Amino acid sequence: MPKPPVHVTITGAAGQIGYQLVFRVASGQLLGPDQPVVLRLLEIEPAMKALNGTVMELVDCAFPLLADVVTTTDVNTAFDDCSWALLVGAFPRKQGMERKDLLQTNGKIFGPQGKAIAERGHKEIRVCVVGNPANTNCLIARSAAKGVPPERFFAMTRLDDNRAKAQLALKAGMPVKDVTNLAIWGNHSATQFPDAWHAKIGGKPATEVIEDEAWLKGEFLATVQQRGAKVIEARGASSAGSAANALIDMVNSLRHPTPAGDWVSVATCSRGEYGIPEGLQFGFPVQADGKGGWKVVEGLKHDAFAQEKIAVTTKELEEERDAIKSLLGS
Repeated sequence: MPKPPVHVTITGAAGQIGYQLVFRVASGQLLGPDQPVVLRLLEIEPAMKALNGTVMELVDCAFPLLADVVTTTDVNTAFDDCSWALLVGAFPRKQGMERKDLLQTNGKIFGPQGKAIAERGHKEIRVCVVGNPANTNCLIARSAAKGVPPERFFAMTRLDDNRAKAQLALKAGMPVKDVTNLAIWGNHSATQFPDAWHAKIGGKPATEVIEDEAWLKGEFLATVQQRGAKVIEARGASSAGSAANALIDMVNSLRHPTPAGDWVSVATCSRGEYGIPEGLQFGFPVQADGKGGWKVVEGLKHDAFAQEKIAVTTKELEEERDAIKSLLGS
């Protein structure tokens, strides 16, 4: 018998990332080639005309797996029976806006979404936050989703992971598939720490394949940390195709068992691993069991350089958390 459809919610669905994402989800790239889906697309009223155009295109694609499409401006309708919530939409930072103001504004978006997730979502719901600042927006939604286990909330550092692997592969002159064990520590921001020191290329330590320590500590880190800004500078808009691709990668890496000896990068709720304050939504290396469970990879050693970088990104996340404490409740 055919499988019953799984409801997938995409917020900000008429935006650039949402537009790239909806067709890939409907085609089966998110949940598999035999899993029907219902797309629940949330937008603000001014974007509904554009969203309706996207739905027309979805219909015209005649995707066999697309069981239904629900478009709405109502947050409760958007998350009704949702099993995967992809929180893409967020308020963008505008010129002259302080980071604290941006966080407070996004709190008015992600707080109600978290509440609706708890009240209307499927009992096994998983939540992936893309809208920036992703880690702290995820913290806001997670805090508002009373009764939903914190381990079901993830913020996306997979785009940074993909960017870092691509840079290492280019430098080494090897296929990107040969780069493994890459971790993104901390925030999805310019303070993130892309960890090449535990990475492998073709099964060998990356630092043995790439012996240019100055490049690893300098150009490599800067390229990955600033890649989003460089994309905006080049195309006049933020990363869309690569962000949608990374979200697909992220969900698939959480759904399927992590290859033995490897790990994936995702921001999860800290339980105190590596001395990170409990409750921060922090980027860690993670292994998934393919049954809905996951664990942070523990026991990795960091030298003084890595410790300094991780301390910087931890401090930024603590400052973001403190800026929205009033939104977090008890």
